[in-house]
Amino acid sequence: MGAYLVRRLFLMVLTLVGISILIFAMLRLVPGNVADILVNASGTADDKEKARITHELGLDRPVAEQYWNWVDGLAHGDLGYAYISERPAIEEIAPRIPISAKLAGMAILFAIVLGVPLGVISAVRQNSMLDYVLRILSLSGLSLPAFWLGLLVLMASVQWFGEIPIYDSDAHGFFAQVKMLALPAIVVGFRSSALIMRLTRSSMLEVLRQDYVRTARSKGATNASVNYNHALRNALLPVVTVIGIEAAFLVGGLIVTETVFNIPGVARFLVEAILWRDYPIVQNLVMLIGFVVVTMNFLIDMAYMFLDPRIKYGD
Repeated sequence: MGAYLVRRLFLMVLTLVGISILIFAMLRLVPGNVADILVNASGTADDKEKARITHELGLDRPVAEQYWNWVDGLAHGDLGYAYISERPAIEEIAPRIPISAKLAGMAILFAIVLGVPLGVISAVRQNSMLDYVLRILSLSGLSLPAFWLGLLVLMASVQWFGEIPIYDSDAHGFFAQVKMLALPAIVVGFRSSALIMRLTRSSMLEVLRQDYVRTARSKGATNASVNYNHALRNALLPVVTVIGIEAAFLVGGLIVTETVFNIPGVARFLVEAILWRDYPIVQNLVMLIGFVVVTMNFLIDMAYMFLDPRIKYGD
C-alpha cells in the first residue's frame, strides 16, 4: 500500500509538471500578446510604448526563464501579478474560488441525489412506464446544452415569478447562498445527473443478473435487501468513477453557467483573462483546474478500496 501511494503521488507530480509545460507553451503559441492588446486599447501604435510594456511584463525574456520564474513562484506561493489590473494574481483569484466551489459542490450534490436513486429505480423497474419516462428524462439531460437550459430557466423565472435570479455578493448566511445558487447549480448539474442516472441503471442491471443476487433471492432475502445491500454497493464502482470525473471537469459547465447567470466565479474570470491574454491569471487558473482533476482521480482510486474490499494495492 505504501509503495503504491508513493508511485501514485510521483505520477501526480509528473502529470502536473507536464500540464504546466503544456499550459505555458500553448499560451505562447497563440497569436498576439497582452502588449499588443494594451497598445491597441490605448488607440496608439507606438512601437516604443509596446517595447516598454513588453519589458515591464518580462515578455522579452527567454521563454525558459519565464517558465522557471512562474514555476518557482508557484512553489513559493507567489502567483505573480495580473497584467490588466496590475494586482497580485492571488488577490484576483482567491475571492472567486469559494464562489465556484460552492456552485460546483451544489451541482454535483444535486447530480448525485437525483441521478443515483433514479438510476436504481429505473433498473429495478426495468421496461415499465416509469423506466421509459426516466430514460427519456436522462436523454433530455444529455442533449440539452447548458447555456440553452440556463436561458430557458431565466425566461421561465421572469414569466412565472417576475424576476431574474441574479448573483448578489451581499447575500450572507447558508440559506441565502443556497437560494441564490440553487438554480445555476441545477442547470449545470442536470447533465451530470442524467449521465449518472444512465450509468447507475446499466450498472445495476448488470449486477442484478449475477449469480450471487439470484442466490440471495433464493434464500429469502427481501427485494430491498437484494437491491441495496447486495446489488447497489457492487454497482457503485463505475458510478463513483463518473462522479469523480464529472466533479473534476464541472468547470467546463461552469464557464457557460457563470456567464449566463452573471456569477463572478473562477470559470467566467478565466474566459475574460484568455480574451485579454493575461498570462499569469490564465496559467494559474488552468493549473488550478489541472490540480483539481489530478487530485480527484487520486481520491477515486482511494475510494475503490473502501467500496470494494476485494481491491488490493500491492507494495
